[in-house]
Amino acid sequence: MTLPADTAQIRADLAAQTIELPSWAFGNSGTRFKVFSTPGVPRDPFEKIADVAQVHRYTGAAPRVSLHIPWDLVDDYEALAAHAGELGVTIGAINSNLFQEDVYKLGSLTHADPAVRRKAIDHHKQCIEVMHATGSTDLKLWLPDGTNYAGQDDIRGRQDRLAESLQEIYAALDPSHRLLIEYKFFEPYFYTMDIPDWGTSLVHCLALGDQAAVVLDTGHHAPGTNIEFIVAQLIRLGKLGAFDFNSRNYADDDLIVGAADPFQLFRIMNEIVANDALKAESGVNFMLDQCHNIEPKIPGQIRSVMNVQEATAKALLVDRQALREAQTAGDVLGANGILMDAYNTDVRPLLAQVRADQGLDEDPYAAFAASGYLESIAAERVGGQQAGWGA
Repeated sequence: MTLPADTAQIRADLAAQTIELPSWAFGNSGTRFKVFSTPGVPRDPFEKIADVAQVHRYTGAAPRVSLHIPWDLVDDYEALAAHAGELGVTIGAINSNLFQEDVYKLGSLTHADPAVRRKAIDHHKQCIEVMHATGSTDLKLWLPDGTNYAGQDDIRGRQDRLAESLQEIYAALDPSHRLLIEYKFFEPYFYTMDIPDWGTSLVHCLALGDQAAVVLDTGHHAPGTNIEFIVAQLIRLGKLGAFDFNSRNYADDDLIVGAADPFQLFRIMNEIVANDALKAESGVNFMLDQCHNIEPKIPGQIRSVMNVQEATAKALLVDRQALREAQTAGDVLGANGILMDAYNTDVRPLLAQVRADQGLDEDPYAAFAASGYLESIAAERVGGQQAGWGA
């Protein structure tokens, strides 16, 4: 397939696309085993945001950064937000943390002890205060709670306690806030997870109300799961709040998005484009959730943003009218061929033009490599406590 003669609308759609970056991707992180350190990684949240700004500077598509509490604790969040603004980015979602304290060994929001549940609920209220100070509108919750053995706890009882905890967190939100609930089918627990799938997340979101929506992490499914079906269903119900983009081969590997299965990423973005969820008014927030252990942090994020842009560009090239006609006619191979033609198109020249229109270098990865930024931070950021995963 060749690019159409008039690509103005496609270029406009691509220029409008934004992808939120995770602060934790810029620290030393990424495995339960050896964490390999990288020279020049940020020593505090201010330096993390400086690195985020580099990704946005070269891609033009990463204007927000997600924070993780307590990894990104600072004394003055208004100052942190102002620092971000000075660098051309803003604060995005605020992520809670329920998986690093001994008291949560048997659960947090689902724990049988009301005192433990109270601690976990209060932590989310602390996150809401961070939202007030930074201008964030999204509170993102991934629940690590679960059990390892049959009979360890009452499955229904844990769901009841979870529902009660979520109701109190939800009630603390401002009218402009959202609660985004993520799911994961296994790990850190291996018999039951308390929010193992999109259906469980959706059930709790529906019970909470309009300000609650599902987060879909592309690495959090059983092998072979049709993720684009989940995308389409959640958009249909108005409950797809956000993506956490990454890639995996066997389990939740947190590889850069599109690395293992770029065709899957295209199929996901095809559903996004087909259902008008690429538009800002859809409320779907596109975010990366990755940890870089062996690759350099900033280039890893730049490459990830570029991969999402390429998948989106291919989805925008799908001839929707021809596809509908083929589907209506029952032309199975013809319909599939229309998708495959778009997927097999080299969209890099198109994206180079989009960047040129924005006054950016046509190759963000190469432009950043030539900037000398990595060498400068390796020389400057010496000493102090590096701000990595769990720091």
